[in-house]
Amino acid sequence: MAGEVQLLDNTDLTNHDTAIDSDLPAKTWPPVIVTGEQIAAEIDRLASLPRPANGRRQTQFVHPSACAIGRGLNPGVQVTLDVLLPGEETAPIRHNSTQVNFCIRGEGRTVVGGKRIDFRQYDVWNQPSFVTYYHRNDGNNLQARLTYSNAPLLRLMHVHLVDENPPLHSTAAEQAPKDPAAQSPFGAFQLTADGAWLMPYEILINPTAVESKALHWPWQAVKENLDKLAALGKSYVGRRLYLLYNPMTGRFNGTTPSFFATITIRPPKIIDRPHRHVSSAINYYFQGSGFSVVDGTRYHWRAGDLMVSAPGWAIHNHASLDEPVYELTIQDQPLNIAMESLLWQESLKHPPAVLGATTGFATNRAESA
Repeated sequence: MAGEVQLLDNTDLTNHDTAIDSDLPAKTWPPVIVTGEQIAAEIDRLASLPRPANGRRQTQFVHPSACAIGRGLNPGVQVTLDVLLPGEETAPIRHNSTQVNFCIRGEGRTVVGGKRIDFRQYDVWNQPSFVTYYHRNDGNNLQARLTYSNAPLLRLMHVHLVDENPPLHSTAAEQAPKDPAAQSPFGAFQLTADGAWLMPYEILINPTAVESKALHWPWQAVKENLDKLAALGKSYVGRRLYLLYNPMTGRFNGTTPSFFATITIRPPKIIDRPHRHVSSAINYYFQGSGFSVVDGTRYHWRAGDLMVSAPGWAIHNHASLDEPVYELTIQDQPLNIAMESLLWQESLKHPPAVLGATTGFATNRAESA
């Protein structure tokens, strides 16, 4: 029998919220680092195991503050380490969570909805929701990938749906209506002069479909463009990065609808200015070394480390040491823009803005080139 619903008074409600000038998020979900040595040891351990029935040699990294249901590395993002030996292939699967994959060792291919993506080390690709996929190691060396997913949020809502026996070539696009006659003749209409509308059920259950494609960002092509940002002078106040942008996310600026993947280059001895944002960031450093200052504490990292580098709303900045740094960052910014919750404070000297709902920020790039 279900328990009784709790009744919380105003004091209880306030105790569960966070003041806008608080550093509480960094204390409840503090930065954590999985070292390159730990990841390498886990790759070796997974490779030594007998092949599982579904072919998925996989370890999930779970933050010590995560609840048993969500099991994220931050509250909204799951990160797994996936390993395939040469010649191995995973069983097909699909689920309603979306993913970003990042190859950290070896090479191979992923087949998503019948589309083949051949990848190498440091390539990135996304996987749309509820589209059948599998991975294969076509190379002669061990393959290792980091996989990022929005599964924790779906688990917390008790709606993470996984199909272990899917049709091999199903795609989301095939399920969308294509016949113009199937479109509703009942339109939405404006109700009030200030812009409130009414929408009928026929449109509610048949929203405009936007094709969600599996896209591939090859590292060598990304690096060619990324390295040009190293020429920006030390006076540049922005971050030298490119978003791996998926056009289907529109103004929400994502790689998937839930989060973005960016790749950053940090020339030697570059220190970012402190800033903060509601979105939480996970960094994988694959070249160089440096440190991050989060809520006043310094954390050192180096190539091969995976780090929850910026808990939501914690003041932080990053710095490189004596060599260039390359890093992949996963951040749940698009989800927060969609929820109109993305407070972002680019400079602590100025008030935060709600990105996506108000005018955002500018950099001095034109003067720094």
